[in-house]
Amino acid sequence: MKFYRKDAILLILFLLSSFLLFAQNNMEVALFNGENFKGWNTYIGPLLDDAGKKLSTIPLGLNIDPNHVFTIVNQDGKMVIRISGENWGCLYTQKEYENFHLRLMFKWGKLIWGQKKGKKKDSGVLYFSVGENGADYGAWMRSQEFQVEEGNCGDYWGVAGGMEDIPGIKKSDSEYVYNPDGEMKTFSATSIIGRHCIKQGDAEKSTGEWNTLDLYCLGDTSVQMINGKVMMVLYHSRQNENGKILPLTKGKIQLQSEGAEIFYKNIFIEPFKAIPTEYLQAK
Repeated sequence: MKFYRKDAILLILFLLSSFLLFAQNNMEVALFNGENFKGWNTYIGPLLDDAGKKLSTIPLGLNIDPNHVFTIVNQDGKMVIRISGENWGCLYTQKEYENFHLRLMFKWGKLIWGQKKGKKKDSGVLYFSVGENGADYGAWMRSQEFQVEEGNCGDYWGVAGGMEDIPGIKKSDSEYVYNPDGEMKTFSATSIIGRHCIKQGDAEKSTGEWNTLDLYCLGDTSVQMINGKVMMVLYHSRQNENGKILPLTKGKIQLQSEGAEIFYKNIFIEPFKAIPTEYLQAK
């Protein structure tokens, strides 16, 4: 078969467009550009006293940050996100994501505020975030929480109606620990066992060192990892919306400000089609 010049050009254009489409659908994207908060919003809830009591019912609100809770600073020659923790709220993506692998790095600062003084430093990565700002404690959207807390990185919390099924073993009357061989339990604010499941093992580095967080989400299944170790696998992600149980498989990503100074960097997200089997079966 003889190819004419027009046919060759059309073929080249087709192959180029196919390659670009493939690259677009298979390439990781930097969520933080290292310069500014383009693609992100901030939200700060009502101000609190040192006991955690709200001083007002009125939140500071969207993209209003008089105390500079969310800033970009230089750490060892690299621009990173600093969240002071002074006010409770979040930095969250303007876009929603589904079927993704999120990877980022975090480390703790030194400051602790208000009711968190004398306690473990606390933050969190909230995914599948939907609905109104401030739905939980006046500060966060409904979501699933990948806990980021000293010694507890990898725990699960259901936020403002977030629900997950997680296999676990009972630790006490009010605590369950993730175990892939355990009985499947539903964790939510309305569940008899509560909305918190403890991760398996520990992989967090010493305070002040950078940790790597990986989150794999495919459909209604998620894998939460710290420094390359699986902390837990979660199933049947859904939400309680005004008494209706609905799927929860797509949403924004929130980085919490919750009373402690923390730094984030190297925030990347990429689409994918399968969670590695070894992660789903990890013990």
